[in-house]
Amino acid sequence: MKNNNKVSLFLSLLCLLPLAVQGQSLEFASASSVGLSDEGLDAVTQRLQQHVDEGDIAGVVAAVARDGKVVYFEALGLMDIEQRKPMREDALFRIYSMAREITSVAVLQLYQEGAFQLDDPIKMYLPEFEEQRVLVDPNADGDGGWPVRERNGDITVAQLLTHTSGLGSRNSRLYRENNVRDRNITLDQMVSNAARVPLFYDPGTQFNYGIHATILGKLIEVWSGRPFEEYLAEELFRPLAMNSTMFWAEGEDAERLASLYRPTDGRLLPYQIESVPWTMRPRLIEGGVGLLSSVMDFMHFSQMVLNRGSLFGNQILSPEVADLMYENAVPDQAMPIGERGYWQGSGWTLGGFNLVMDPDTYSYPVSEGTIWWDGSAGTRYFIDPQQDMIMVIMAQVSPSSGGGFRENFKTLVDAAIVERR
Repeated sequence: MKNNNKVSLFLSLLCLLPLAVQGQSLEFASASSVGLSDEGLDAVTQRLQQHVDEGDIAGVVAAVARDGKVVYFEALGLMDIEQRKPMREDALFRIYSMAREITSVAVLQLYQEGAFQLDDPIKMYLPEFEEQRVLVDPNADGDGGWPVRERNGDITVAQLLTHTSGLGSRNSRLYRENNVRDRNITLDQMVSNAARVPLFYDPGTQFNYGIHATILGKLIEVWSGRPFEEYLAEELFRPLAMNSTMFWAEGEDAERLASLYRPTDGRLLPYQIESVPWTMRPRLIEGGVGLLSSVMDFMHFSQMVLNRGSLFGNQILSPEVADLMYENAVPDQAMPIGERGYWQGSGWTLGGFNLVMDPDTYSYPVSEGTIWWDGSAGTRYFIDPQQDMIMVIMAQVSPSSGGGFRENFKTLVDAAIVERR
């Protein structure tokens, strides 16, 4: 179905809904009403369908909104190749690292309530980190052991939010050999494991993308006095109508879970990253990479962020605290946060977002000041305050490149902008 016809159908259906339900959904509108081209968005659909037809991805769901109105929403291809199940608009996806920003927003909520200060050492709340030491050589391969030295400084909450604490990646050899992260262990056990092994760097000295948001999940429990998943459900998912965001899917929800595939010898074959299926409750309730979500749920979350903290009449963050999501908070000594590609032109905010500081370092068009991130199984989103736009795209493929479907999506959406701001 052409996108403009689909939007017209949504508008017609929306009129039949009771006002209470309408109030919990983003409004749909035509592309031309917000300065985008219908033909340009049709080109987006055609290119995504080509990615499906060429076997880059099994299926995909994507959406675009401008001025708070959804002007593009498409589900293409299959959510399960073997069963020939068409992709659903409400399909559930493993969002992996896109969970981090949800956790970080929850942290900012508790910050504005005065539960802690951003420069508080986390050992105040998690004493396991009191005696943690640091690797002598952060690039060591472990063959000669893991020599350590005394730590300079303490990990702060702000450093967890900006990946400058010295903690490492869940896929690092040090963490894998010490079973730091496993969906079969509890959150408390993972926190203890992370504190037991050495840091890679002294706190505050280097950007090192890692397990920070999962440690923040435990801090949320300490500060709020509630289980992490309960806090998210009550303080974020319910007021933002994120009814399809969860740590596992069971019953009817399991039927919405898109299958994950891996390109193998020119074919997409079923692939399982985790030892614990996403259709059963894991022991580890993980704020870093542990959530399932849908495209429309993430549109709600993204619109709240673009609105500086509010959606559906609910004030999730104050405007002043919400502004922290758009400001680089990585200290000068840890900049740049990477040496290649977009990493050279990015910062990191206290909202847990990558911040576009130099658009020229990106291989696709982005506005300066855009905040965004993606997930390792084929998901990505952008929040662009300059153009007043949000974009969300989700597929399930690992590795996540998928023939560049996410980059092509962003490039063609940008090309569809008629009225540039």
